[in-house]
Amino acid sequence: MTHWRFVSFLITSMKSPPLTLRIGSGAGYAGDRILPALELAEKGRLDYLVFECLAERTIALAQLERSQHPDRGFDPLLTQRMQAVLAPCMQQGVRIITNMGAANPLQAGHEVLRVARELGLPQVKVAVVLGDDVLEVLNARGMALPLMESTQTLASLKDDVISANVYLGADALLPALQSEAQVIITGRVADPALFLAPLMHHFGWAADDWERLGKGVLVGHLLECAGQITGGYFADPGFRDVPDLAHLGFPLAEVDASGDAVITKVAGSGGCVTTATCTEQLLYEIENPARYLQPDVVADFSQVRLKQVGPDRVQVSGGAGQPRPDTLKVTVGHREGFIADGQMSYAGPGAVARGQLALDVLRIRLDEAGFADCESRYELIGVNTLLGDQIMPTSEPSEVRLRVAMRVTTAAQALDVVNEVEAIYTNGPASGGGATKSVREVIAAASVLIPRDWVTSSVLILEN
Repeated sequence: MTHWRFVSFLITSMKSPPLTLRIGSGAGYAGDRILPALELAEKGRLDYLVFECLAERTIALAQLERSQHPDRGFDPLLTQRMQAVLAPCMQQGVRIITNMGAANPLQAGHEVLRVARELGLPQVKVAVVLGDDVLEVLNARGMALPLMESTQTLASLKDDVISANVYLGADALLPALQSEAQVIITGRVADPALFLAPLMHHFGWAADDWERLGKGVLVGHLLECAGQITGGYFADPGFRDVPDLAHLGFPLAEVDASGDAVITKVAGSGGCVTTATCTEQLLYEIENPARYLQPDVVADFSQVRLKQVGPDRVQVSGGAGQPRPDTLKVTVGHREGFIADGQMSYAGPGAVARGQLALDVLRIRLDEAGFADCESRYELIGVNTLLGDQIMPTSEPSEVRLRVAMRVTTAAQALDVVNEVEAIYTNGPASGGGATKSVREVIAAASVLIPRDWVTSSVLILEN
């Protein structure tokens, strides 16, 4: 009997550890750094590398670019990122998932194949997820839809609408994953869905397994901002010190079949993974932790537990979920006038007084020119730009930067504003210098909710 127990113990102790999936975050926004992603590709022992690169307005700007250049409209760093990580990912069997397709995922897929040929990788297969562009659907069926957080309808935006992209869920990515493509390119997809989809595919989670889907969304939410969970945007010298911030590593998650995970990073990379960094990211952009609405599930983060289980290793558990919403969110990009931005520097004794005099003069001149009712800012950078007049410097700075910013209707009006600011150089207080001026069109974002049955997604396979 004792011998049998001993043999049983040996067999149990020799079993393989629970199967886990390793998912890395290669980008948290469109302009993110590339070297940390390469580090993950080469040293992360990953199954998947995800690049999350779309913000609310990013895709609207991409749609505007595509309207002017039909072969563009995808992430401007797509080519560089693929040149960096495609070969190591192919060599190590790492699949890439990204929303860098932005407004033109099909062209982005062809660009990935072009880079693959350039790198001598002829066997690359790319799956392109389509269906997020619903502008024609809204034009035909949805102009009476109310705008979220507004009393107006979509029709109030009239001819200013330039894009409408629905947040697809993980279900739209599953056919792409089943195709065994090495690179999966999407347009607008809910950020956590980029991470949830491979978990559903690998572990076979059902589309109504709300608890596991909620946990998968939790993992995706923690990873989606890349360096923010490894110490980026967290560091505060003397209060929250982050080691080797110059070589900040990006995170990865080791996820088991239950959906529980460990957040970590590549050994030797800069930054840190702690319960504090994870807590900060957990709460990022969350309005109600108990009801985080996603296309696949209403995630519940209210009982999440974080535990430090080793250096740069945080265990995450306690996520849950409820049935998914009946509607899907659409981001509508639209034109909303122009912003004029004019600046001037003042330095030396009396810099603040001279800068303030310049602002006073400019306010009078621009009011008299017909801009009194425009949304505007008159400020001195270094004195009252961020905190207003509530918290003023305890001592007068030796240099300030005057800034006048104004939202106007036309580009011509914006040019009038910045020219007036530039003219303060010789028509205002002494010793102004370093004048700059810029005019940019405002592409704003609004949101509406649409029925799920208005949306049809599809997957197109591209091969060299």
